[in-house]
Order: sequence, then C-alpha cells, then structure tokens
Amino acid sequence: MNAADTVFLFVATVLVMIMTPGLALFYGGMVRSKNVLSTTMHSYTAIFIVSVQWILIGYSLSFGPSTNGLIGNLDWFALKDVGFTPNTDYSSTLPHNLFMMFQLMFAILTPALISGAIAERMRFSAFIIFTLLWTTFVYDPVAHWVWGVGGWLRELGALDFAGGNVVHISSGISGLVLALYLGRRKEVKTAAPHHLPFTVLGTGLLWFGWFGFNVGSALTLNDVALNAFVTTNTAAAAAAIGWIICEWFVTKKPTILGAVSGAVSGLVAITPACGFVTPLSALIIGLLGGGICFFAVSCMKKKFGYDDALDAFGCHGIGGTWGGIATGIFATTSVNSAGADGVLYGDWSLLWKQLITIGATYVFAATMTFVIIRVIHLFIKVRVDEEDETVGLDLALHGEKAYHEKAL
Repeated sequence: MNAADTVFLFVATVLVMIMTPGLALFYGGMVRSKNVLSTTMHSYTAIFIVSVQWILIGYSLSFGPSTNGLIGNLDWFALKDVGFTPNTDYSSTLPHNLFMMFQLMFAILTPALISGAIAERMRFSAFIIFTLLWTTFVYDPVAHWVWGVGGWLRELGALDFAGGNVVHISSGISGLVLALYLGRRKEVKTAAPHHLPFTVLGTGLLWFGWFGFNVGSALTLNDVALNAFVTTNTAAAAAAIGWIICEWFVTKKPTILGAVSGAVSGLVAITPACGFVTPLSALIIGLLGGGICFFAVSCMKKKFGYDDALDAFGCHGIGGTWGGIATGIFATTSVNSAGADGVLYGDWSLLWKQLITIGATYVFAATMTFVIIRVIHLFIKVRVDEEDETVGLDLALHGEKAYHEKAL
C-alpha cells in the first residue's frame, strides 16, 4: 500500500464525481426553462441508480475475473473480497475498494451523458429502467473488454487511457439510437437554451473534474499522469479555439455556447490519448477535434434530420471516435512505455486495433441500446404525450417548476 497513491486517487475520484453535477448544469442550461429540472434529474438519477447497481453487480461484471474475455463473473457480487487490501491485477499500491469507487464515477457519468440526446421528451420511468439495463448490458461489458484483466480488446492491445470508447463512444452512439427511436421534439425548431450561464458554469466543473478523469487514470502521480494533465488542458483549449474559428467563419459570430462546446469536445477527444501522446500532438488533436465536432453538430443533424437535443452524439460520439483514431496516429512509447507507437512513429498496427475497438463499440452499443429500448417499450410508453411535452416535463412529470413568477 502506498499512502501517496491512495490520497492521489481519492482526490481524483472526488473530482470525477463532481463531473456529473457539472453535466447537470451543462445540460440544464441548454434546455428550455420548462424542462430544466427534468434534465437535471437525469444526471442525478444516474448517480442514484448506478451507485447501487455497481456495488451489487456492476463492478464485478466490469472488472471481475473474466469469462472468455467478454464479461466479468459475479465472484465480487456485493463487493465480496473487494476491501482495503489491494488487488494486484489493477494496482499493488491502492486499496481495492478505492479503485472500485474511482471506476464507479465513470460508470455514473456515462448514462448521464446519454440523457443529452433524449432531453425534453423521454418518460422518466422509462429513463430509470433504461439506465439500469444499459449500464448492466452495455457499459459493464464494454468496460470489461477494454479495461478488465482478460478483456478481449485489452488483450488485442487497443489503447483507451481514460474512456474514449468505454464512456464517450458508447454513450454517444447509444444517445443517437435513442434520439432516432424517440423521434424529434414537437417544438424542436423553436428550442433554445434558457440559461447559458448554467452551461458555462457546468463546463467549468466538467473541465475541472476532467483532470481527475484523465490524470487519475494513471493511478499514481508519475510522469504519465503529469503528461495527461498537460495534454488534457491543451486539447480542451485548442478545441475551443478550433470550434470558434469554424463558427466564426460559417456564421460570422463566435458564441459562448460554441466555445464551451468546443472545450468539451476537446476533453472528449483527448480522453483515450492523454496518457500516450505529446503536448504538441494534444494541441493538434484538440484543434481538429473542435472543428470536427462543430461540423458534426452544425451539419450532420441538419443533413440527416435527427434530434440529438444536446449533442451527445455530436460531441461525445464523434469526439470519442476522433480521439480513438488519433491515439492510433499520435501515440508514442516515449511518453508511455506501457502504450504503443502509432502511425507517426512507424507502426500502423495500433491504428487497426483502434479501428477494431471503435467498430466493435459502435456495433455492440447501438444494437444493445435498440434492443433495450424496444423491450422497455413493450411494457411501458417511452415518450411523453404531446400535451406533456407542450406543458414541459418539469410540471407534467415531476409536479414542480424551476422558476416562479413574482407575486403581484
């Protein structure tokens, strides 16, 4: 056991935890005032549901002893044998239950990210059931594939330092499937953010927490962790610049919503690569990532007509995909000897492994998401009634309002 490592990961865990309330603000500011509480409720519901699921079965399915490289078994059901003693498969210097809690925060954030795609039109009861089933049948297997000892993508040699596939691609493509299944909002043409300062504050909390997300994934404060610290901040800043440049050129007006969306896109893009690439590479990844996500959000939605309400797919799905590909291009063992060299360092094999990982995540997450929502729909309605959508989900589903007119 190492006290310094333990304190380091404890702080990182708390930082990652703050990302989900930050996401609630980020998403909450972008919806209409009549839906801000219901949107916020999605993020906090993920905290409630996944915290219990993870303790009972989620951690064991994700990180427990592998079954054919596909899923962990239930040897660690209800945290049996997961205590203060380190598990050397994951770290010989950290309490096993601390590592478990760190990974829990990733598992919480991921279904909360999905909620951005279905904001303002999904029934709360359906979202609760979906969160439980999706975490169990999508997140846990993918986490095992990529990070669990014996997972088939880990054995393949794919690199995902802090969750490009596990968190962002899986949530992004799942959000797109849900958005397509539910259909467009009735008033989508008039939908506009009601409180951008909320979104800006949420971005600050996300950026702050992302240091725990990426830096903490090194599990110790070493050269790789500090490199992740530098690359994370660099990519976020560069992506904000990239988005602003594209927006300024296309619409002639740079916006604060565009700037913060760009920063989040950069954080997403650098997540799989942050512990494997140089700061200069991070700058390129972020700059291109901001531009790529801008066009995904501004052009793809219009061209294909889907209603990804808060751009979960445009920022997380597309940003995570670019980040996974960029890892295969820019990764170098000079930064992390436990990684691999990418295309720019003379080895194409890593890029192919990254493409296989991305493709597998897309196919599995999309298929399972459709199956899950279809099964739920067999038993309950998944979309709110048109009248409830017009009134607003805060009042229709939760019986409360975020804002009240002053008494005369």
